Amino acid sequence: MTPLFGTTLMTWVTPIWVLGLGALVGLLLVGAAWGIMSLMSRRASKIAAEAVREGILWPILIIVSLFALIGVVCSFGVDDRQEILSAITRIPFVGTAEVEYDLPAVDADNSPTRADQAESGDTEATKSPFYQPPEHAVPVPFRVNELKYLVFETSEDIYVSTRPADNLEMRQTFRVSGGESFDWFPPEKAAQIFPDSQVESLYIRNLGTETAKIKITKVTDLRYPEVKSIPLIAISVFAIFAIYLACRALVPKVSAIAMSTAKSEMAQPLFFIAMSLGVFLLLVFIFVPYNTFGEDVKMLKDSGLTLLMVLSLLVAVYAAGTSVAEEIEGRTALTVLSKPVGRRQFVLGKFIGITWIVFLLFLVLGTIFLASISYKVVYDARETANPDPVWQDCFLEMGRTVPGLVLAFFETVVLTSLSVAISTRLPLLANFLVMFSVYVLGHLTPLIVQSAQVREVFEPVVFIGKLIATVVPVLDHFNVQAAVAAGVPVPLDYLAWSLAYCVLFTVFFMLLALTLFEDRDLA
Repeated sequence: MTPLFGTTLMTWVTPIWVLGLGALVGLLLVGAAWGIMSLMSRRASKIAAEAVREGILWPILIIVSLFALIGVVCSFGVDDRQEILSAITRIPFVGTAEVEYDLPAVDADNSPTRADQAESGDTEATKSPFYQPPEHAVPVPFRVNELKYLVFETSEDIYVSTRPADNLEMRQTFRVSGGESFDWFPPEKAAQIFPDSQVESLYIRNLGTETAKIKITKVTDLRYPEVKSIPLIAISVFAIFAIYLACRALVPKVSAIAMSTAKSEMAQPLFFIAMSLGVFLLLVFIFVPYNTFGEDVKMLKDSGLTLLMVLSLLVAVYAAGTSVAEEIEGRTALTVLSKPVGRRQFVLGKFIGITWIVFLLFLVLGTIFLASISYKVVYDARETANPDPVWQDCFLEMGRTVPGLVLAFFETVVLTSLSVAISTRLPLLANFLVMFSVYVLGHLTPLIVQSAQVREVFEPVVFIGKLIATVVPVLDHFNVQAAVAAGVPVPLDYLAWSLAYCVLFTVFFMLLALTLFEDRDLA
């Protein structure tokens, strides 16, 4: 099938189309959940619909719907569309699986082996070069186009063949020594050495005199592993709506304050300026010549992550200063607290509202950032006269950037909680100064601690280094821009530990905020 919109265009649009499919599936899950809710309780479904229309979910819904529309429209121009979509159904069937099999030294007809012939005195037969041990079909099911490699472990020497003995023309045979591990990678044209695209068995001969205990580890993956992101995006979209509506149902007062804070801060000129400036610079970064001889995409990723981090911190600190500090100074907080709203609910609502607008900023700028990275791969190849990339190359660069966005958001959440705590006592300008100091110290903490360890003879340096490392969060844990720019994959366990670190310090700073605000005189 020929791409409808042109090869160059679809090369960088296809990764965005994959993201759009995830957004589309996520919207379908949300719609299905809302339909079930309508059948169970019409009142609850009406409240949920109103919450979507009047809260922060409305702009998120618009963005997700735009991506879903891209997923629908671009489906008519994507090459290999059917194969890509069919790969989704194969997700549960790929991965790493083990097959254990005991291969006897005698076949089913009890034909003699070397050991039997040797015991009977027929030594000439055992020495014959034409001696062929019996061949057994060992069940190892896989698809040829999904096979990455096979690992063989056996207690006896064995011969492994890809076709049965009566089909010698195209089969491949290799030997595996007993007591050793052997990794077999299929050749480039693997389909020719197997009898069918769906392999059911491998054909193995036991060359030893004892039963061969064989363990085969097969490693398979999708022909288009990029489609694994579709269910992840769909679950993420569903989780965003579910978390927001769950908070609204479980803590309505906190949610009301959060929604009011988010709507008021989104109306601030700074939020619009940050959003517009971010979009403009991310688009400009595509065409800026970095003079890196074909590695401009690395500079784009580093510059984009830094830009998102700076803009989000500015919005978060400014929002904390205006929605907390100025409301306290202007006695607006006293009016809010005169209603059946406690101080804890007030502080938590402010923090959640600011976090929502930071998330919205990351969502908008992050999607544009990923799209710019996808186009940059094609643009660099054209500018440097390199071979045209395939859409998988664009998706790979996008996928390696996502952990950097996630960690940058974690860092912003930690600093937002600290900014809210500071805003309960200090005005906006002082908040900016403290946050700037914490940001610098948080990223320099590893160097300070290392300097303290080197200069152990100077006790004040040791004490200051340990104090800073204890009190100030080590923000450098969230800084993986160098790895992201270099294309080094960030493991999932690192993201999990970073999330735990983020939650730990966020809870600590929110407890500090509640403590500072509890005895604050608002009159």
